Amino acid sequence: MYPVTISSPRLALREFVPTDVDGLLAVYGDPRVTEHMSFEPRNREQVESSMTGVIESARDDPRTDYSLAAVLPDGELVAFARISIDFGHPLQNSAQIGFALRSDRWRQGLGAEVVRLLLRLGFEQLGVHRVWGARSPLNEASGRVMSRLGMVEEGVIRGHLKLAGGWRDSVVHSILAPEWQATSG
Repeated sequence: MYPVTISSPRLALREFVPTDVDGLLAVYGDPRVTEHMSFEPRNREQVESSMTGVIESARDDPRTDYSLAAVLPDGELVAFARISIDFGHPLQNSAQIGFALRSDRWRQGLGAEVVRLLLRLGFEQLGVHRVWGARSPLNEASGRVMSRLGMVEEGVIRGHLKLAGGWRDSVVHSILAPEWQATSG
């Protein structure tokens, strides 16, 4: 599915374009944003390289990765949003979400809006049965966002990510299609 656009009154998710580099750098270059992520703050060259990969993979067929720009009605990029279809067992029908919101936009409800749009995309357009997200155990704000939207905390994946400081656990949250339908309708 290309191009993807999904919106709410306050926010839209759309495909990345090359001119989004500065907007994405404001997200991924900020150590406050990347504090709980699996990578260190990125420089301009790294963001440009990521952007090139994201733009190219958007046209994959079949498409499994939907990395999207979260923008305000005026076009200002405020977050990176991603939903990725899980492959593995042939009967598996799930997707993983992730997002990174610019730190000057924290505590405005935009993180929840990004996740809500990703859930809509996953359930209503991609037709998955389960959507899940993983977070750092220290990222309580992300946990509150997912819980508020009906995602159930499933548990901890121990030693899940190897970071510069050692191994880190991840807390997993998920929501199933019937649960989403019950809360979104």
